Amino acid sequence: MSYKNLLVEEDGPLLVVSINRPRALNALNPETLAELGQLVGSVRDQRNARCLILTGAGDRAFVAGADIAAMQSMSAVEARHFARVGQALMRQLEELPVAVIAAVNGFALGGGLELAMACDIILASSNAKFGQPEINLGILPGFGGSQRLPRRVGVGAARLIIYGGEMLGADEALRLRLCDQVVAPAELMPCARQLGQALAAKAPIAMQQAKAAINLGSDVDLEDGCRFEAEAFAVAFSTDDRSEGMRAFLQKRPATFRGK
Repeated sequence: MSYKNLLVEEDGPLLVVSINRPRALNALNPETLAELGQLVGSVRDQRNARCLILTGAGDRAFVAGADIAAMQSMSAVEARHFARVGQALMRQLEELPVAVIAAVNGFALGGGLELAMACDIILASSNAKFGQPEINLGILPGFGGSQRLPRRVGVGAARLIIYGGEMLGADEALRLRLCDQVVAPAELMPCARQLGQALAAKAPIAMQQAKAAINLGSDVDLEDGCRFEAEAFAVAFSTDDRSEGMRAFLQKRPATFRGK
């Protein structure tokens, strides 16, 4: 499938996707949201990829936000629809049954930060800038930022970020656990690819079940989360990969997982 605003590279089981609107700092307009939805759907349905890296084309921005030029003339009804489309994409990405890495190479603002937070792991270059600046436009985050940000950094820090609308540097984002690792700009994609290849080599069904358990755990109490974990544990035990993994461990060799 070809895309107008996405660059897609297949590297074995690793899929590298770059949002490619550098003149607009890779801002998310309706067309780009639709293309991302199509891509995520194809990964979910085909399941050829075992890990997805999401980044931005160029060296200035991961995604600088939703496209303000496209939003300026929206009515309240149109804005609600735009928000729901963005929220659906973030949920679709969050529920993708493979590990997803955000490689943040510059601005991750507004919808860009919301996109990164829908990924499993956020790697950032040292020149990355994070923020939810919507308040400065007279609006608020609309793609799930008011919900995922408190879950990631805590309610107090999320209030400061959303109410203040200021940008955070990479080191401050790391301190708040808004990103998971900071590396030099030249090392960002090599680091992301190295991690992606390592995750792609893990047992796919166990990865899927672990991701589902972690995602569920933030929305339910401990007892219900542990109950789901036990069921996911049983699912993993029913796979050929579980037999291969334990056999390889006892034989002191690397396991070869086939997703079965």
